[in-house]
Amino acid sequence: MKMQQKTGTNCWMGVIAKLVMVGVMLAVPARGAGLLIADGGFGGVLEIVEHDVDVTINNGVAVTRVIQVFKNTENRQVEALYTFPVPKGASVANFSMWINGKEMVGEVLEKERAREIYNSYKQKRRDPGLLEQVDYKTFELRIFPINAGAEQKVEISYYQELDVDHDRVTYVYPLATVTRKGIDSRTTGKFAININAKSAIPIVEIDSPSHGDEFVIARHSAQYTQASLESASGSLARDVVVSYQTSRAKTGLDVITSNQSGEDGYFYMTLTVGEDLAKLDRGMDYVFILDVSGSMANDGKLLISKDSLSAFVDQLSDEDRFEVMTFNVQPTTLFTGLRNAIEAEKTAAKNFMASQRAKGGTVLAPAVTTAYKYSDPDRVLNVVILSDGMTEQRERTELIRLINASPANARVFCIGVGNEVNRPLLEQIAQDSGGLAAFISRGDNLSRQAQAFRRKLMRPVATGLALEFKGVRVYDVVPKVMPNLYHGSPIRVCGRYSGSGEVKVSLKGDVQGVALSKSASLTFSEKDPDNPEIERMWAWHRIDQLKKTADRSGSRNAVIPEIIQLGQDYSIVTEYTSFLVLENDAEFRRWKIDRRNMRRIDRDREAQERVRKGLDEIRKRAVADLGPRAEAKVQKIAQAPRTVPTVNRPAMPRPSSAAPRPVRSRGFDFDMPGTGPVGPLFIGVIMWLKSLRRKKKA
Repeated sequence: MKMQQKTGTNCWMGVIAKLVMVGVMLAVPARGAGLLIADGGFGGVLEIVEHDVDVTINNGVAVTRVIQVFKNTENRQVEALYTFPVPKGASVANFSMWINGKEMVGEVLEKERAREIYNSYKQKRRDPGLLEQVDYKTFELRIFPINAGAEQKVEISYYQELDVDHDRVTYVYPLATVTRKGIDSRTTGKFAININAKSAIPIVEIDSPSHGDEFVIARHSAQYTQASLESASGSLARDVVVSYQTSRAKTGLDVITSNQSGEDGYFYMTLTVGEDLAKLDRGMDYVFILDVSGSMANDGKLLISKDSLSAFVDQLSDEDRFEVMTFNVQPTTLFTGLRNAIEAEKTAAKNFMASQRAKGGTVLAPAVTTAYKYSDPDRVLNVVILSDGMTEQRERTELIRLINASPANARVFCIGVGNEVNRPLLEQIAQDSGGLAAFISRGDNLSRQAQAFRRKLMRPVATGLALEFKGVRVYDVVPKVMPNLYHGSPIRVCGRYSGSGEVKVSLKGDVQGVALSKSASLTFSEKDPDNPEIERMWAWHRIDQLKKTADRSGSRNAVIPEIIQLGQDYSIVTEYTSFLVLENDAEFRRWKIDRRNMRRIDRDREAQERVRKGLDEIRKRAVADLGPRAEAKVQKIAQAPRTVPTVNRPAMPRPSSAAPRPVRSRGFDFDMPGTGPVGPLFIGVIMWLKSLRRKKKA
């Protein structure tokens, strides 16, 4: 494969030092594709020769590795503009470029220092390579030079925790965004995405709502399924969505740890409630707020929002009441009062939505204020906002204050559709009101998403939750204040720990006025090198928490030093830190830049290789009985004398030394007749609820 060529020492002394100046906020909404276009006054045509995506999902934690190769089809040098976004909740683990045939791994520095180093190269040659934050959702890298007919190879990898609803896990590789008009978003060469999904709970179904039969599905075992798509040329204009369902509800407490010998460890804990809590038997009130501002015309957002809202309305029962409101610079109501969700009113709502056009500015606060007026103290009020969150900057502080002043019976839910949405704002609005934020890809199944949303609201919510740890010192826990726990929507908690051994975890909270107090024992490992990705995930969540807390007060000045330090220590790009790629290791030494990220990447790749070897072993076992030898084996068994087996139990695969240890320790699942698997954390809740029902009937 032909890589970018060197054109002379005088021209490129340190200039091919591909400076990647990043000012990127990873908490912002973003995409996962990446496009390289000729820009910067040089013109030219660049083809996407190859776009290769490899994904490993290990019990809900995904590692995505993207390799792209671009070719300059001009007979002259061009400057290129590279845009690369990442999806919701992802932490970029690495950015590499191939220079003179060698992979150069980037390092994260404080932004001003990175700019100083960049400027020293820029004086020798124009714009050697600059990546800057364009806005809250986009960053751009300028690469110069890409020589005539040459190819440029880049790699980006990121870690993320996947969206889980009850027993369904969804992975989205966001492609459906073009940062500039007129960009050809097709590959001329191979487009491939390979997804390896591994789960401790058996996978019973996997599909792609976005690409359907274009994916080949291989079920290598009950715990490991592979989905693969490959084409000679592929469109990069629509999201890739893959969703899989496990065989039963997940209820209880799960934990992953990462601990390098001699250091404090990291833990990543998931608290999930499934079907344990009985379905509520009363109606609720809904006010749907649809954003019809001008920004919703982009990327088909308004059309998809209308379809999503129609799907949500269809899920309402006759006992529910609802109102539909649109807004741009002012709100407009349909009914001016709550109406029962009968078919005639649902039809009226759909006709009202169909007539809407995207125009005007975005001012959300008046719409939220109007929605609060529908509050009935005897019923739960669910305010559901479908918006891209592109509200005016000056309004955001007032909007957050307004959310915190909501009626006691009101919860705000934010739904963002597509990739061009202000995820941080929508997440903060929902979190501060005790609700949830959801983001729907254009390639997803809208009806299934609406059913999942409705299912969350039809069961009790555990509120006022708090976790306590005893036995090992636990610190820097994120989030500091736990959100409400909804049916099928797990709460993720991560933090640091010092020491090792058994840890008693106590959970306290409230379920419909009934006190919840349960405890369980977990083990925090002394040495666990197999899950290094959760270290960056903890740091990313810590940075996100620092920013959101500061934004509520109106100033980030007090937290910027800690954000910079976390960014440098864990190689995470933010508005205050930048990724820097230099031509060779000698240049890093010249600037006294510690190769922290390179060491971390080496360690992460070793752990990922162990996982891949384990999956290879499963694939080998899956095909071991295929072919003529297998047929002879079957005939031999058929001719043998029959015996009555004492137990009809499927054989378990023999462990392999190459197989990875299970990364998730599920501690607390119990089988209860008629209810499915139930964790001890919620057994008491079930008994309390049944007791309350008996008392009410008496």
